[in-house]
Formats: sequence, C-alpha cells, structure tokens
Amino acid sequence: MTAREGLLSRAVDWFADHGVGDTSLRTLGAGLGTSHRMLLYHFGSREGLLTAVVEYVERRERDLLTRLLASADDPYEAGMRFWSQVAETSETFAPLYFELAGQAMQGQPHAVSLRDWLAEGWADPLAALFVAAGHPRARATRLARMSLAMARGLLFDLAITGDRAAADRAMTEFVDLLPRA
Repeated sequence: MTAREGLLSRAVDWFADHGVGDTSLRTLGAGLGTSHRMLLYHFGSREGLLTAVVEYVERRERDLLTRLLASADDPYEAGMRFWSQVAETSETFAPLYFELAGQAMQGQPHAVSLRDWLAEGWADPLAALFVAAGHPRARATRLARMSLAMARGLLFDLAITGDRAAADRAMTEFVDLLPRA
C-alpha cells in the first residue's frame, strides 16, 4: 500500500466517524497523525481529498457488485446480496455520502466536482445487473436509475431511522416488483 492509499484509507475512516462539515486539512491531518502539507502533497486540495474519499468508497462498492454478479446465477439475488452488504456498512458510510452529496447539491466549491460522479457513478454497474438479467440496454439503464433512486432512498431512511428490518423488507418488495426479462 502506498503512502497515499494509507492516508486515503485512514481519511475515509476519520470522515465516517466525524463527518466532513468544514473540517480543515489541518484538523484532518492532526486526526490522522500527519500534517496538512502531506495531505496537500498527496491530494492537491481539500476538494481533491474529498473526491478521492467518495471514489474510494464507491469503487469498493462497485467492485463488490461486480464480484457478486460474477459469482451468481441470478443477478437479482446478487443485487439483494449487494444490498445486504451496503446496508450493513451504511451506519458508517451513509452519513458521509449524504453529507458530501448535500454539499455538492448546494454547489459548495469543494464538492462541485463530485456532482457528475454522484449522479452517474452507478449507472453502468447497475445497468450491467439488468443486462445480465436479460433486459435490453435501454431498459436496463432505466431500471438502473430507478433502482439507484430506491436504494439511495432506503439508505437515507436507514441512516435516519436505524430500522434495518424495515429497509430490508422494502428492498425485498421492490426487487419482487422489478420486471423479469
């Protein structure tokens, strides 16, 4: 693991515990046992660090979905296993994700570059799930957008209520409503 990767991993954990807010690189550096200069060296700016954090978490989740799809005969079952894993880690990462997404929506300078990533980052991996289930690409893309909206809504609900059982029931019912090819 490179020094940058180690800092990024520790930053993800720190932000998950403390939130992003207006945390300065000096505060973060102190929390990570390094200096703000080292963070600037590796990430270029606060915005660069925040982008790297979101990409790190999202990449890890997309890789998980890819592995689950490759190992499953039923893509819908792989999707449910994926939901289970994401829901399991939502207590840690959902607040970070929604905080950064809110800042991107508000056009805050450090989060503006995240808009495209947050809007489109899941389109292809989720569409692949529906293509694997036999849907034509155009329909798979629409189902992916709908599924992403549902998952984000349930993750938001789970982050607010902590009611995992209710979120799981809603996701199961949603998947049961999805059309089969």
